[in-house]
Amino acid sequence: MSKGFLAYIFSFLGMLMCFQVSQAQDTISLAVAVNMALKNNYDIQLAKNNVEIAQTNNSYGMAGGLPSINGTASDQQQIQDIRQETAGAGGATNTRVANGATANTLAFNVTGSLVLFNGMRVVATKKRLNLLEEQNKEQLNLQIQNTIAAVAIAYYDIVRQQSYLKTLEKSIEAATSKLDIVNQQLKLGVSNNALLFQAEVDVNSLKQSLITQQTAVKQAYQDFKALVNPTLEQEISINDSISIDPNLKLDSLESYFKNNPEMLAAVLNTKISEQLVKETASQRYPTLRLNGGYNYNRNVASGGFFLLNQTQGPFVNLTLNLPIYNGNSFKRQEQSAKVAAQSSEIRKKSVELTYKTNAAKLWEAYQSSKQQLDLAQENYKIALQLLELITKKFELRQATIVDVKMAQQSFENAAYGIVNLQFSAKAAEIELKRMAAKLDF
Repeated sequence: MSKGFLAYIFSFLGMLMCFQVSQAQDTISLAVAVNMALKNNYDIQLAKNNVEIAQTNNSYGMAGGLPSINGTASDQQQIQDIRQETAGAGGATNTRVANGATANTLAFNVTGSLVLFNGMRVVATKKRLNLLEEQNKEQLNLQIQNTIAAVAIAYYDIVRQQSYLKTLEKSIEAATSKLDIVNQQLKLGVSNNALLFQAEVDVNSLKQSLITQQTAVKQAYQDFKALVNPTLEQEISINDSISIDPNLKLDSLESYFKNNPEMLAAVLNTKISEQLVKETASQRYPTLRLNGGYNYNRNVASGGFFLLNQTQGPFVNLTLNLPIYNGNSFKRQEQSAKVAAQSSEIRKKSVELTYKTNAAKLWEAYQSSKQQLDLAQENYKIALQLLELITKKFELRQATIVDVKMAQQSFENAAYGIVNLQFSAKAAEIELKRMAAKLDF
């Protein structure tokens, strides 16, 4: 009995580092999961749409730099009663009356207008549209990096939860072996019912914990599916271990923090605010427009002085609009835009400070977890040896059932400690790489 139990324990040491899950389900790797998430994530789809909108809007036409051309046409037919009186010779009055006279007015024209100068507003607006397109692209990159990080964390959380499950399963094996030993000792008359009841309680308690952990694993899979593909119906499984990048260095990451999409978006937002200041300031300058077009008018009447009146031909003119006074509205708008630009600069500095602070904290967490991991692995070996020794003593009635239970709990805690530290180090590693925009699977 003891040899079988110890075989289980020794095999579990390897399984803890790289355990296997059931192959009855479709096994999914992290790379596949990330690709699925990038394809199906709703936030990424929305960010892509924003990029497309920004690209569509980024044109000289939207900035007001291209001419506007309009055409109009009208054809009016009417019936009217006419009475006309004109002065005749010798002070006489000539009267002309026409009832039910018909008339037709046909007109069409094409006009065009081009802004020649408006305080460089067109230039400022076009630069702002360029910056908005770049900003939306960075926000898309940010959403991609955030999605990859979220999928990776959820993926390794499942690995961690499944490791807890394996630990509980092995603990149940140990507790069952302990129960069998007590049963055999009871048959030989060297044990009592109190020890039997305690062994049964220990087994049942572990089974309850196992059910709770199975639920936790299922919930972790549901969270993972929501990130990868919300419409995914097939059952999936993860067969992986938590490996930590040993070559991660803070100074190599810090050089990439300036390329973080959120940082770049904050910088671009400051530049956009600066362009808005120029746009609002341009409203206080005169606007010069070049206008031109072609007019055609034709009037036909069956009564009146003119039976036919037709005009046609091109025209061109310049218009100058000079704002003189509008209640200081433009000035106030410019002042508000300057305050908004200052706020953008403050937000940019706040983002920079937050990233530097978080990077320092994450690096400490990463280093601490790695250092503790070596101690945890050594502690696991000691706990395994202790459980082996106490189990042998219990069979020889040199240790109590409480001693076995305490040794078993020490073994469980040591096993949990390893995978928790692995997960903690991996989570810090993922977040550091996300901040440096270096996540790639």
